[in-house]
Amino acid sequence: MAQGGVIEEGRKTKDAGQGAEGEVPFKFEKLEVWRLAIEYLDLMYEIASQLPHSEEYNLKSQMIRAATSVSLNIAEGSTSQTDAEQARFLGMAIRSLVETVACQHIISRRGFLQDLAPLRQAYSQAETLIAKLHTMRRTIAPERPWLREETEMYQVVMGKDEGGETKDQGR
Repeated sequence: MAQGGVIEEGRKTKDAGQGAEGEVPFKFEKLEVWRLAIEYLDLMYEIASQLPHSEEYNLKSQMIRAATSVSLNIAEGSTSQTDAEQARFLGMAIRSLVETVACQHIISRRGFLQDLAPLRQAYSQAETLIAKLHTMRRTIAPERPWLREETEMYQVVMGKDEGGETKDQGR
């Protein structure tokens, strides 16, 4: 038995403290997005293990840290005191996920993998995970605008310049 009551069963873990009904003690363990993030992390480790040694402290390390951050931010956010705080952690998870996708593009572009199937699988998993993260964030805090710019109504004023030509003046 490992520390913290976690027993290894292949690649999956089971908490030794689970009740008879299979209840888990932590909220994040119930979240589908967290389970998907852990599966995605496993795939990122698999891809990283195939990278050349020259990328050990660069791309490999960056990709693993970012993929780990996805699941950790989901977990940490699940204990938030407010919906807005949880949504903020989900935003960090989304940004970390996007970072891993950028790493995948670099791996492909640099020709680091002979077989591109794992990258295609990772990209597909990332598409699913990001859609679910965005949906969860919108559900938790629907009143929060996720764009930095407030949406405003723009009025187009038609006028004439000195030569009598019609011109637009956006406001």
